[in-house]
Amino acid sequence: MFQRTKLCTSLLVAFSGTVALTSMPAHAQNTERVEVTGSRIKRADSEGALPVTVITREQLQGSGATSVAEFVRNISFAAAGNFRPQSGSSAQAYAALNLRGLGADRTLILLDGRRLPKAPFVGSAVDMNSIPMAMVERIEVLTDGASAVYGSDAMAGVVNIVTRKDFTGIELMAGAADPVVKGGDKKEFQATIGLQGEKGGITAGASRSSRGMMFTRDQPWGVTQGVSSFGNNYRTINDAGVPTSGFLAVPGFACNSGGFYKSGTLCAYDFNLVAANEAQISNSAFFAKGHYKIADDWEGYLNTWVSRVESFGRYAPVPATVTIAKDSPNNPTGGTSEVQLRHRFAAAGNRDTFTDNNVYDVLMGVRGSAFGFDIDAGARRTESKYNEIGRGYIVRPIAEQYINDGSYNIKDPFGAPEEVLKGMTATVGRDAIFKQTEFFANASTEVFKLPGGAAMLALGAELRKEEFADIYDSLSEAGVIEGSAGNSSFGSRKVGSATAELIMPVIKGLDVSLAGRFEKYSDYGNDFAPKMSVAFAPMKGMKLRASAGTGFRAPSLNILNAKETFSAESVSDPVTCQVFAGGVPCAANQLVQVDTYTIANSSLKSETSKQFSFGGSWDATDWLNVTADYWNIKIKNVIGQIGAQDLINRSNGSDPRAIPPGLGVVRSPIDGSIIRVNSGYANEGTDDVDGIDVKLLASYKISGWGSLKHDFSYSHVLNRKNDGDQLAGLNGFPKDRATLANTWNYGAFDVNWVVNFIGSHGSDADSDYVGAYTTHDVQVNWNTPLKGGKLTVGVINLADKYPALIPYDGRPFNYYLYDSYGRTPYVRFSYKF
Repeated sequence: MFQRTKLCTSLLVAFSGTVALTSMPAHAQNTERVEVTGSRIKRADSEGALPVTVITREQLQGSGATSVAEFVRNISFAAAGNFRPQSGSSAQAYAALNLRGLGADRTLILLDGRRLPKAPFVGSAVDMNSIPMAMVERIEVLTDGASAVYGSDAMAGVVNIVTRKDFTGIELMAGAADPVVKGGDKKEFQATIGLQGEKGGITAGASRSSRGMMFTRDQPWGVTQGVSSFGNNYRTINDAGVPTSGFLAVPGFACNSGGFYKSGTLCAYDFNLVAANEAQISNSAFFAKGHYKIADDWEGYLNTWVSRVESFGRYAPVPATVTIAKDSPNNPTGGTSEVQLRHRFAAAGNRDTFTDNNVYDVLMGVRGSAFGFDIDAGARRTESKYNEIGRGYIVRPIAEQYINDGSYNIKDPFGAPEEVLKGMTATVGRDAIFKQTEFFANASTEVFKLPGGAAMLALGAELRKEEFADIYDSLSEAGVIEGSAGNSSFGSRKVGSATAELIMPVIKGLDVSLAGRFEKYSDYGNDFAPKMSVAFAPMKGMKLRASAGTGFRAPSLNILNAKETFSAESVSDPVTCQVFAGGVPCAANQLVQVDTYTIANSSLKSETSKQFSFGGSWDATDWLNVTADYWNIKIKNVIGQIGAQDLINRSNGSDPRAIPPGLGVVRSPIDGSIIRVNSGYANEGTDDVDGIDVKLLASYKISGWGSLKHDFSYSHVLNRKNDGDQLAGLNGFPKDRATLANTWNYGAFDVNWVVNFIGSHGSDADSDYVGAYTTHDVQVNWNTPLKGGKLTVGVINLADKYPALIPYDGRPFNYYLYDSYGRTPYVRFSYKF
């Protein structure tokens, strides 16, 4: 019988009053030697010197999430949230995983211990949408830097997705979900088969999941008209292009249909009427994993999977700023002044974007024992291939020509001849690919004896070739497409690496680990990352741990190899402005356009980091485990984009910082005016972040009423500084995230209740303050009388909670932290035989 002690009562009060989840590490002891994320050495103790959280398949299913990308959006370690599919975005099919708020490109994603290919349409990070949920056995999250073991990108942590194996039988699953808000409906199907024998086995499966499009007009706030001055409005300008009046509606235009409406003196456009804020997306996948005993101590293995992610997004018609000449029949002033027109090309239709991303992955290898070593060696080929088609975009020079010669009448745009509309409309395209070919070999062995046991040494070598291309259509490259832009990039490199890891049980209960990795890049240089960690068990059921090391992130191929791209940037530069104005001094901060070229910077080096952490795990009772860790990450030589205005300010002395190598401002030797600006990426600045993670795991039986489990995870960011500026607690970066997952098992029934919590962020005194946010997910599972049949019903966001409408990054709310699906009931049925 469950005893109501003071400790139990305190724990229950804490659980019931805490508005927070994530998964907890597995604490069951297992004498089998296993490889734990963060180390290449197999060991019997899964609770080592590094903080690793294990998310089981049962926890994935109990969350109600349809995809891996959807599940990891709620983990407490994602301090600033994760990018997710957004209609109209340049990466509308992309889903990221961003640990510690340091960026998805500083979070390393592995599949069965080997790095996944980067999404070619992003270039620097993995697309979590491409990973099918059906093939996942568990997810291991290492919340510590691990470049010493895995190399580049592992600054904020490592997420290792472990695929299913040793499955026997056939399992089918189908499910559907329908949010209260129209759109965003989900469908899923999985089929898995497994055969196991004395010499080997195979597990294979297929799956498909999809989520529908959500239009803004169907959201609770979508009934409010979207206000955009890019409707049909003009203002007068002088010969230097400087405005001489405010914007006014174009006279003679019936601003009352087709999305246009009057807003004061303006003719505005309601983009909420046609635009979608959530892209329609689907994932179709096949996977297979097999192994076969080829000798007494050797087996061969083959892992392969194919994933296809398709999306469709819709954005409002193209907005554009066009200059109308004095003598144009479209000039609203009758020829007294040049005019700047802010116009919405609604007559040309919406912008529709279709994407298709295919991932192919084949891994072949052998593992076994020889000469006292445990050996694992193999080869792998991955390829991520992306295609994008965009319709309804405007070719700016042609549109400007048609407006100025009167072919396109701004007073009657919907009356324009079809050949005029078609003549200025373009279909844009993009083809991208990321290929990765890899050969690897790892060996481990006992090297000497210590009072605490045998010291283990692991050695590894890898050779990897990366090939990347992201090619935009020629019009986008030329910068003449309104509503879209592109910068092609392509390149390749070879990466050779060597790793060593030594675990020394100095005395019983005290292990010291040393690790180091050297990587040589063919395109920029070398990196080396060492690490030391200590695990100490002062008493049974308690383990203390600490680690310190360095890390690095190599500059990505898309940055190192980007094609030069031209744009006419509007900047403030008094010298240039006065020269362009014929020697007349300009007003303070008056803008002038200068030729700006975004270039690839061959001087880029890798980012480097230092990190340390300490904490421990304690089995407080036979039913309660507590873990706590402090972590600290400092990054130098941050790779960031330096814009034209920043470079100009440095060139004229108003900003004391030096101009990074490879970039600069080219001025005329005669009058000092700007001839061109070379902008791009550079190594500059620092990022610092530190915080605390706390986890509780409770599991106990209630006599006659089954058993209860509680998984609680809380992450608190103490500081998040960029070049010394504090970001933690500001809008977009809450200091606190937590989750609490409760499971009650009783006979044929399981009941899951998950609470997700995001802390407040923003300033109380400002309009960007966002209060604390809590949602509740409930699920009931019934193992039906039909043997092998399981029925699941659940509701995500039971209380129908919606985010605060505080604009963020061009959206009506913070899309990285919140969603707007509202209450979402779902049902699943699985059958195993």
